[in-house]
Amino acid sequence: MIYVDDLVVTFPTAPHPAPQGLTLQVEEGETVLLLGPSGCGKSTLAYVLTGLIPHDLHARVAGRVQVRGRDPQRELPGRMAVHVGYLLQDPEASFATLVVEDEVAFGLENLRVPREDMEPRITQALEAVGMAGFRHRRLDTLSGGEAQRVALAALLAMRQPVLILDEPTANLDPQGTREFFQVLAGLRGKHTLLLIEHKVDACLHLVDRVVLLDERGRVLAQGAPRPTLMAHREAALRAGLWLPQDLDPRAAFRVDFRRGFPPLRTDPPAVEMRDVVFGYDATQPLLRNVNLTIPQGDFLAVVGPNGSGKSTLAHVMLGLKRPAQGQVRLFGRDVEGIPARELIRYAGLVFQNPEHQFVTERVWDELAYTLRVHGWEEARLRQRVEYLLERFRLKPYANHNPFRLSQGQKRRLSVGTMLAGGPRLLIFDEPTFGQDRNTAYALMDLMLELNREGVTIVFITHDMRLVRQYARHVLALERGRVVFHGPAEGYVP
Repeated sequence: MIYVDDLVVTFPTAPHPAPQGLTLQVEEGETVLLLGPSGCGKSTLAYVLTGLIPHDLHARVAGRVQVRGRDPQRELPGRMAVHVGYLLQDPEASFATLVVEDEVAFGLENLRVPREDMEPRITQALEAVGMAGFRHRRLDTLSGGEAQRVALAALLAMRQPVLILDEPTANLDPQGTREFFQVLAGLRGKHTLLLIEHKVDACLHLVDRVVLLDERGRVLAQGAPRPTLMAHREAALRAGLWLPQDLDPRAAFRVDFRRGFPPLRTDPPAVEMRDVVFGYDATQPLLRNVNLTIPQGDFLAVVGPNGSGKSTLAHVMLGLKRPAQGQVRLFGRDVEGIPARELIRYAGLVFQNPEHQFVTERVWDELAYTLRVHGWEEARLRQRVEYLLERFRLKPYANHNPFRLSQGQKRRLSVGTMLAGGPRLLIFDEPTFGQDRNTAYALMDLMLELNREGVTIVFITHDMRLVRQYARHVLALERGRVVFHGPAEGYVP
């Protein structure tokens, strides 16, 4: 069903090809898990298999590729879509309509499915992903996890025999992840599945074979899931691949905040919220009577189901969204009274979708932007930018357009831009989204280092492993209400 022989893909300004010499076969009805470090070409492989490269994205392709006996280099993506579906890391990037029902129907219309056949296929697809009650909802009102399930429903309705799933659970909470893989279990054998995923513990039992890639996108090892991971554990760890927790020596790591960290300060606190209510619709607020105090120097994890209000809470904290009632104070000042130019000296927000914060056309300029706003002298600015490029492994991409980076590279750039000016409070919305193991831990360790220096850290995450390892306190939300706020060791998911 999928045949790849010595695939080499080179983007015009890339420092090296990725993947570089990839050979892979996937048989009919097989479920294959593809594991590799950020930037090794996993998503690029998906673009090639669907024909998006070279027809929509310009890159030089060498080697032989076939999907169901067809060459995606010769057939346009519209024709390949009959045979292969691609679930993107960011579901919003695939949406073409405004309403859930229309989005699921869109692919059927392009395949010229008769109108009378559309209704049952739409209903069946939405039921399969647990979204039957969302049929008439606007897409822009969905949480990230809900949007991902709609995107999957759109593929299921088209009944493509080959499905490529590119980190489909990255935006899902633990319950949503379990539900997604339950859906995936029902697809086994009915579709040929190529799964790109970091949550190895959650999906390993579903796959027939695992393929490990190195930093250049070459096959490091492949075979039966657990035996292959056990046999190549050390090489996989060096390459930055996520492994099941029982095979990962870092899984037992825990931060001891009693040593080497400044004491927490509440005079004034970093963030104070009193009786905060926020919602686009007064009858259905997204935040309900939120009261909380975040002391200076805290390392706080914000957790909760998709749609519980985590990202909204972060926006309200920083005055990006104004509450319908209640008060928000930042380091003792009413956040509404802090001018935007001055606010960035207090706090920075790393968005869940990195692309939403890019404002320039060059990686170097992106890192320099905030510093220029602050009026940094040019020599000092250049030194800081070069340091950030090196720290986040972006030096080879300094002159690239941020939007042309891989998802992992985009995430690293988005974190680097917020760190540039040295704010006193940093809020990270899913900071390790799309990151390989080594980069994710490097980011978390960097946040820990900043915390030791007195920076207050708030990170929103669905990754309970990172919560257990790094959080000093946990704030849990459900349906816009605070249901837990206390020491991390006292939180039970």
